[in-house]
Amino acid sequence: MDTDGPSGRSLGNPSVSNNPDSDLPARVLASDHPADAAVLSRLRADPTVEFVDHLDRQLQELVGLRPTPDPELADEPSRWVYYPWRRAVVAVLGPRAFRTLRLDRNRNGITTEEQARLGALRIGVAGLSVGHVIAYTLAAQGLCGQLRLADFDSLELSNLNRVPATVFDLGTNKAEVAARRIAELDPYLTVRVFDSGLTFDTVDEFLDGLDIVVEECDSLEIKACLREGARSRGIPVLMATSDRGLVDVERFDLEPQRPILHGLLGDLDVRSLSAMSNRKKIPYILRFLEARCLSSRSAASLVEIDHTLSTWPQLAGEVTLGASALAEAVRRIGLGEQLHSGRTRIDIAAALDQLTEPDPCRHDAVKSTKHTQHPVTGVADVIGAAAIRAPSGGNQQPWRIEARSDALVIDIAPEHTVSLDVGYRASAVAVGAALFNAKVAAAAHGVLGHASMAENKGGTPLRATLTLESGQNHELAAIYESMLARETNRHHGEPTPIPVETIDVLAEAAAAEGARVHLLTTRGDIARAATIMAAADRIRFLTPQLHAEMMSELRWPGDPFPDTGIEVCSLEMASDQLIELDLLRRTDVMELLAQWNAGTALGQDTHRRITASSALAVVLVAGCTLTDYARGGSAVEAVWIAANRYLLGVQPISPAFIYAHDASELHALSAQFADELGKLRSDFHSLFSVSPQDSIALVLRLTTAGSTSVRSRRSLDRIRVLSL
Repeated sequence: MDTDGPSGRSLGNPSVSNNPDSDLPARVLASDHPADAAVLSRLRADPTVEFVDHLDRQLQELVGLRPTPDPELADEPSRWVYYPWRRAVVAVLGPRAFRTLRLDRNRNGITTEEQARLGALRIGVAGLSVGHVIAYTLAAQGLCGQLRLADFDSLELSNLNRVPATVFDLGTNKAEVAARRIAELDPYLTVRVFDSGLTFDTVDEFLDGLDIVVEECDSLEIKACLREGARSRGIPVLMATSDRGLVDVERFDLEPQRPILHGLLGDLDVRSLSAMSNRKKIPYILRFLEARCLSSRSAASLVEIDHTLSTWPQLAGEVTLGASALAEAVRRIGLGEQLHSGRTRIDIAAALDQLTEPDPCRHDAVKSTKHTQHPVTGVADVIGAAAIRAPSGGNQQPWRIEARSDALVIDIAPEHTVSLDVGYRASAVAVGAALFNAKVAAAAHGVLGHASMAENKGGTPLRATLTLESGQNHELAAIYESMLARETNRHHGEPTPIPVETIDVLAEAAAAEGARVHLLTTRGDIARAATIMAAADRIRFLTPQLHAEMMSELRWPGDPFPDTGIEVCSLEMASDQLIELDLLRRTDVMELLAQWNAGTALGQDTHRRITASSALAVVLVAGCTLTDYARGGSAVEAVWIAANRYLLGVQPISPAFIYAHDASELHALSAQFADELGKLRSDFHSLFSVSPQDSIALVLRLTTAGSTSVRSRRSLDRIRVLSL
C-alpha cells in the first residue's frame, strides 16, 4: 500500500497513442483528428468493442442548465473515450462542456469561480486503500486538475471491506484500480499512476510540482520520508485515519520549519526507521497515533495484531468519513481559507450519543401572546391612546408622547430610528399619522384645538403639538371608531377591482391633509411595480444592517418587547411558510448570497403579495422637509382609514429606497447595491409619476382579504400622561 515511483504512467490525457491496445488506461479520441479517427475506425471494426452513445441526452441536459450556458459550450466538439478494460468506447461532451455539466450540482456549495481555481490543483495521494475513496472524492467534487496515485500493492479480496472496487479488479494494482474508476468518472482529468511504491529514492519525483499531498501509507518510514520531502518543497500534507474520524493537517506551505508529524517522533532519524524491527517501531507508532485518544476497540485491536488479527481494523464508513473531511481541507487550502496545522476528530459514534429530539411544534400556527389593554382615564389619556395607534415602519413607534390636559405633544424619538429611516423621514411620517389620530380623537371629544409642527425644537428633530381646547370637526369625529379599528392586513388577498367611487374617496382623504394619492390599478403596472419592489426587498435581505434590522422587527411568542415590532402571526403565513423564516433570518446565508450576487428568490413573497393586490397606492406630498413628511403621514393615515371603511385590506410596503433622496443616501443604505437601488428608485418614480418636487410618504397595498389574525400592539412606555 506504500505507493509508487519512477514508473509513473499518465491517464486521461487527450494526447494519446494511435495504438488502440496501448497500456494507457483510458484514451480520449477526437473524431475530427485524423490519427484519432483511424483509431476509432479500427475499434468500430472490432466486434468485441461496444460503442455507447448518449450524447443527445448530455446535450439536452447541458442546454437546460440554469442559467443557460454560453452557446459555445453546446457547440464544443464532442469526444469518444476508449476504456480498454471494459472493451467499450463512450461518447462524451467536450472538455469544457463536460466539466460544466458534471460539476453543475456543486453550485453553490462551490461557486463557478471557486471551481475553476480548485480545478488547477495538483494533488498526490499515497496509499490507495484508504486513499482510493479520498482520490475518488477529490475527483468527483472537482477539487483538482491533476492526480498522482501511488501504491505498490495489488487489490485483494480482504481489501473490499473498504475499497469501493469489485471482484473484477482483484489482482490489479490498487493505484491502477483507482485510476480506472476515476477515468470512468471524468476522462479529462489527468491522472498519473505510480505502481512501484514510494521509497526514499523515488519520493522526489512523486512530490515535484504538487500543491497538496494526501498520505495514507502503512509504513511509518514512508510517512516520515514523504513529509520531509513535502516540507522541503512547502507542500501541505493531509491525512485521515479510520478511527474516531481523525483528521491530520500539516501546513508546511505556511510553516516551512514545522517539525514533521507534529514533532511526535522527536529527533529520530527518519532513515533509521527502515532498519528497525516492527517491535522497536511500536513506541513510535503509538506516539504518532496518540494511543490515549484511540477508540477502545482500536486500542484493544492493537494488542491483538499478529495474534488474533493480521492488521489494524478499518471500516468503510470511517474511510468515507475521512474522505469527506479531507475534501473540505483541500477546498480550504485551494481557496486560501483558514486551515491551520493540527488534528481534530469527527467522532460519529460520540455524536450519535448526543441525539436530541427536534421540536415538532416549532412551526405550528403561531398564536399571539396575550396582553393587557391600557386602562384609559380622562380625555388626555384617550387622545394619547389614539395617537399611539398610528402606524410606523416595522411598528417601531419612533415617538415620545406627552399627554397633558391642555395639549398633546408628539416628538420623534431618535433612539428608535433604523437605517431605512433616512433623515428621520419615516419617523416624521409616523408622527404625522399619530397627530392625525389625535385630531380625530380630540374632535370626537369636542376638544380639537390647533395643530402645529416645529423642527429641531426641544432636542428632537420634529415636534407635533395639538392643543386641547373647545373645538369641533364633525367629519373627523365621524371616523373616530374607524380610526381605532384601523389595522394592517397582510393576507395575500384577491385582486378584486376597486370601484371608481372608492378611489375618489381615497383621493379626497389625501387631499384633505394636503397630499395626493396615486393608484396603480392595471395588472401590467402592478406587475412592473412588483418586480421593482421585489428587487428592492432582495437588497434589503442582502445588506447586513438592513437585514438585521428587518429581522429584529419580528416578534415570536415569548420574545422581549412584545408591544413593538411585528408579531409573526400577523404575517398571515401558513406553518410551512414559517419554516422559510429560519433560512431568511440567518446572516451567514445572506452573506453568501450577497457574495454570489444571487438571491432573486428573496423578493418572491413581496412579488406575490403585490401581484395579488387590487391596487397600489402611493401617498405623495409636495416638499421634502420633516414637516412635509409629517403632513404626508397624516394623509397616509386618512387614506388607510378610508380604505378600511370601504372593506379594503391595507398593507404598507417600504422599498429600501423610499426615503433616500440622492446617491449618497443610497450609498449609506447599501454601499454594495447603491447603483442598483438608484436604478430601482428611478424606475419606481417613473412608474408612479413622482415629480422632483414630490416626496413619497408611504406605499400601500390594497386588496380584498379575510380578517386579520391579530392587531399590532403598542408600547405604553412611550406615552406619558400628565394631569395639571
